[in-house]
Amino acid sequence: MSARIDFNCDLGEGCGNDAAILPRVTSASIACGGHAGDEGTMRETLRLCRAHGVAAGAHPSYEDREHFGRRVLDVAPAEVARMVREQVERLRVIAREEGVPLAHVKPHGALYNVAADDRVVADAIARTVAEIDPTLALYALSGSALAQAGIERGLRVAHEVFAERGYDARGRLRPRGTPGAVIESLEASIAQVRRLALHGEVVADDDRIVRLRADTLCLHGDRHDAAEFARAVRAALEEDGIEVRPFGAAG
Repeated sequence: MSARIDFNCDLGEGCGNDAAILPRVTSASIACGGHAGDEGTMRETLRLCRAHGVAAGAHPSYEDREHFGRRVLDVAPAEVARMVREQVERLRVIAREEGVPLAHVKPHGALYNVAADDRVVADAIARTVAEIDPTLALYALSGSALAQAGIERGLRVAHEVFAERGYDARGRLRPRGTPGAVIESLEASIAQVRRLALHGEVVADDDRIVRLRADTLCLHGDRHDAAEFARAVRAALEEDGIEVRPFGAAG
């Protein structure tokens, strides 16, 4: 049984109520110009993180604003490394100006999903993060190739699980646009959160029980009801006696 978990949200994407979400979470992955975000949104989100004591991280992606970074791009590993480096460094500059330390890097959307199984892409991301700052944590899908690549690079790796996404029997996220990929019901999401946080398991699309390591729990901030979900998820975790705090925080 897990005694603690990080509760993170993808923010700064210009499509949600970040100010209402941030008081409920412990970490924020901030869009840094690839799929969404600009200097203004990055600065505003960092200031909200500082005000609420939320750990801030970078959320780099394929450079594809038209499709919100959720379309796979056929690019070489060197290009993946360039995109990740430029986006993380962009946010780091603003974070230094705002007096907010960066705590982690979490790829977004299609890049995140490709890195879950493509070891070459995973290695490119993990190597780039380690070169930028080896003290940064790497957020990766629980049990994925990206998680393993991060571990082998000596990074602190947060195995990530999801509050409102469906899983397949391999422990991978169901592709968006397919039945059950997104959990719309708050009650069903809370049930999944409790199962993941308390038992490290999830019910897959074939009703199989899949075991997952749960260091950090993600909620997508671009859902229209993200603020409501954030409140309910945080309340459920605390009701179950789970300590909610940033990944790697002492205590």
